[in-house]
Amino acid sequence: MSDQQVSIQDRTKKFAVRIVKAWVWLEESKVPRTLGNQLLRSGTSIGANCSEAQSAQSRRDFISKYEIALKEARETKYWLEVLIEAELVSLEKFKGLIQETE
Repeated sequence: MSDQQVSIQDRTKKFAVRIVKAWVWLEESKVPRTLGNQLLRSGTSIGANCSEAQSAQSRRDFISKYEIALKEARETKYWLEVLIEAELVSLEKFKGLIQETE
């Protein structure tokens, strides 16, 4: 990692913004709305859960929020792969998003 580390909150917020922009592009491209909405929901939930973890009421709650964020990242990767394998988008278009979920 570079000398200038980015906080998980900043990183996941930037990812959410990229997901929103991807969703707008999908809407304009006439990709089935259900697929785009699933991607939007799971992709923006990652950062929301990481942010919520900062106000966790206990260590267990903190860990739970990050575990949910991890599950949402896996789901986001799934929806990106579905869009690519269904040939609704190109791998190049969403390669960076997939890499960020790993």
